[in-house]
Amino acid sequence: MGRRSSSEIGPEPAVGAVIGILLVVVAIGFVIASLFVRRHRESDRPGFGWQPTEEVFNDPSTDRVMRVWLDGEGERHYVRETDRPAI
Repeated sequence: MGRRSSSEIGPEPAVGAVIGILLVVVAIGFVIASLFVRRHRESDRPGFGWQPTEEVFNDPSTDRVMRVWLDGEGERHYVRETDRPAI
């Protein structure tokens, strides 16, 4: 039961380091992607034929004022109100 030589230790520490680095890279990728991906049913501008509703709300996660628009099929879409300060 003496000391083990470096050849007996094996690659386990290196594998753990590689897995740790990959997890960090994936986490950073998710953070960067979340900055560029819009949320569900969020649009930059109203689509053709959409009708605005009276429903306006302050999105708590972005602190933006959003208006609800309805398309021809009655589906809801959220468009930022650019000319209104936060509620």
